[in-house]
Amino acid sequence: MPTVAPARVARVRTQYVCGSCGYTSAKPLGRCPNCQAWNSFEEEVPAAATGSRGGAYGGVVGGKLTALSTVGRREEPRTSSGIPELDRVLGGGLVAGGVTLIGGEPGIGKSTLLLQVADRVAKLGGTVLYVAGEESLEQIRLRADRLGVALEGGADIQLTRDTRAEHVAALMSEHKPALCIVDSIQTVTVEGEGAPGGVAQVRDGTALLTRAAKETGTATVLVGHVTKDGTVAGPKVMEHIVDTTVFLETVGSFRLLRSVKNRFGQAGELGVFEMRGEGLIAVENPSAAFLAERPLDVPGSVVAATIDGQRPMLLEVQALASKTPYPNARRVVVGLDPRRVDVVLAVLERRLDLTLGGLDVYVNLAGGLKVPDPGLDLAIALAIYSAVVGRALPGNVAVFGEVGLAGEVRSTTGSIRRAEEARRAGYTRLIVPPGLDGHPDGVKSVEEAVAQVWQGRAAGSPGEGNRKPRAG
Repeated sequence: MPTVAPARVARVRTQYVCGSCGYTSAKPLGRCPNCQAWNSFEEEVPAAATGSRGGAYGGVVGGKLTALSTVGRREEPRTSSGIPELDRVLGGGLVAGGVTLIGGEPGIGKSTLLLQVADRVAKLGGTVLYVAGEESLEQIRLRADRLGVALEGGADIQLTRDTRAEHVAALMSEHKPALCIVDSIQTVTVEGEGAPGGVAQVRDGTALLTRAAKETGTATVLVGHVTKDGTVAGPKVMEHIVDTTVFLETVGSFRLLRSVKNRFGQAGELGVFEMRGEGLIAVENPSAAFLAERPLDVPGSVVAATIDGQRPMLLEVQALASKTPYPNARRVVVGLDPRRVDVVLAVLERRLDLTLGGLDVYVNLAGGLKVPDPGLDLAIALAIYSAVVGRALPGNVAVFGEVGLAGEVRSTTGSIRRAEEARRAGYTRLIVPPGLDGHPDGVKSVEEAVAQVWQGRAAGSPGEGNRKPRAG
């Protein structure tokens, strides 16, 4: 009697996935080697491979090919969020079928901003679906009353506490709302994928809702939790699935909305808001807001024209120099790149003979912003020089430019936009690199910049050290 070979049982290997960054491992690890998170690994069983194994590629027949030249051009329809500052960050408004992921610290105002957007869209006649995964419907009503959201006249917002991804997708397919808000994606569950908030749940829930948004043409906004280092919690693939990723962050008394990815617009756009009792209010003139408390006629204060992302702004660079009681002088930098400040200090000592060895030097970017912009170098140099020699800059001067090791002043990106922003704010004298249209007398070196700021006064000859500039 012939023997029958036992059937081979397909082995499905279990893998472990980090809940913070999506790193996979064949065994559970106490600490993720990629993001250094502790106890973040979760077990995940990959779906079993299906289909025949005949042929080199399992007998699969390739799909249809389409030539790029035959693909038509289509502009994605956009819907205004009703908040111009948010439309700016999104590249013109909410895109039909587009999926936006918004992250930020707890309590920073994500839900407040989105409820304001829901109110504006509903008042414009669009249907809004709000998936409340973290709050009760009564809590949302209380926030709506506080924000002055009008609930009469047909401009209403449809709420649901059902966070099952399949059910939310079915609601989108049935009602085809203009806007769907999911607060938050970590509360969305997919059948048979483990505990809510896990790697598989977040990844598959995002993919399912994205597919539903594309099929129904619904502009969808997903709220995401953030980890302790400020990144969106969950697998990194979630940010690749969505079309736009924006972050809301706190800077002093302001809220900054920054886009880091945008398939329908330019990434790097920045929106500035202020949190008030009636919600997040857009700041239309950030330069005036950040310079509102700037002291006048104080040595060490310089107005710098910078670009944060794609937005030109005027900020105040402050410097303070004092005699040190310690053997080694201190260098304290806030809001700027400390290494660039060290380079500027070395240039001032070498090229202008400014003695800094016995001085503690403090440099600050007022307002709480952190801007790693090389175009702030010249403002830093003038602020430190002004603080050391004890002479304030004229009130109508704005500065930008990169400083090289030879003391030369180099051009920076967005020079025209920086200059236009400075002129719009009323600064009539610009200390800028050479070659800028309308400024044929641009400065070529730090020495020329010092001389041009205090016109009619010498910048100080070599060897003068820390003395004030002499009258010319």
